[in-house]
Amino acid sequence: MTTKPRILTGDRPTGPLHIGHYFGALKSRVELQDKYETFVIIADVQALTDNFLTPSNVRDNVKEVVMDNLAVGIDPQKSTIFIQSMIPEIAELTVYYSNLVSIARLERNPTTKEEFKQKEKLFKKNITYGFLGYPVSQAADITAFKAELVPVGEDQLPHIELAREIVRKFNEIYGQILVEPKAQVGNFPRVKGLDGNSKMGKSLNNAIYLSDSPEIIRQKVKMAYTDPLKIRLTDPGHPADCMVFYYHKMFTDPKDVKIVESECKAGSRGCVACKNQLADNIIKFLAPIQEKRHYYETHPEIVDKIIMEGTAKARKVAAETLRQVKEKMFLNY
Repeated sequence: MTTKPRILTGDRPTGPLHIGHYFGALKSRVELQDKYETFVIIADVQALTDNFLTPSNVRDNVKEVVMDNLAVGIDPQKSTIFIQSMIPEIAELTVYYSNLVSIARLERNPTTKEEFKQKEKLFKKNITYGFLGYPVSQAADITAFKAELVPVGEDQLPHIELAREIVRKFNEIYGQILVEPKAQVGNFPRVKGLDGNSKMGKSLNNAIYLSDSPEIIRQKVKMAYTDPLKIRLTDPGHPADCMVFYYHKMFTDPKDVKIVESECKAGSRGCVACKNQLADNIIKFLAPIQEKRHYYETHPEIVDKIIMEGTAKARKVAAETLRQVKEKMFLNY
């Protein structure tokens, strides 16, 4: 039996993963799988909270997200990949936890508020129970596997804090069963979008995907937001106001980043050359990831096997947690 502490991490299958996911979560996820017993959830149920009108989109993206995880280095021999909807124990825990948090507390969640503003047209000013209760479902995900650590983006910190509150309240009322999780934020806690938006997102159309072709990457970088005051090549630039420079810090060698910065400020570097260099670096960085992804794309049976085996293992773990929870709640009939 493993003695490693556990991690619960994962993604909503609402589309292919992008570089924001990579630097915000995937990179550390891969690094941590050697030190932790890692469970990677494909959160299809939670994806339905804002895709309930188009559920086929969620279904279609499950394998896409799994392949992205495998492509960046998630090893199914070290990490357990599973589909949320195939673990009914999580849904049952969500129901029990819903009695431990108030509506007012859910409405104060800053991440929920921000996401609701982005999706206000979808809900037509009537937020759904499922969307509001998303963090409760997430708490069930985490506690079902008694995860001690949850690698997340900065925007998910309020959700993890709520999960901690639920755990403390449950343990206080029923007994010490659940593990209080800690969040770990990556070096790039919230990657900005190509348009300068504070968050790169699938629904915002401002992302570079891990599976984007070189041609698409060049096109997207070409359209990235740059310093509005740098009109001519010789104009002194302000790198801090330029998304191209922002991404250079992720994909370009640190020594070259300093050169980019100094040349931009001195007015000796043009935006076209700067964008071309960035696009080249992104394409080079993503090449091995895309090569590995292509392998899984041409071997779908391997992907299916990984999902099914991972889900079977995950359900055994979640079932044991649920058994303990129901025993403490006097529901073990």
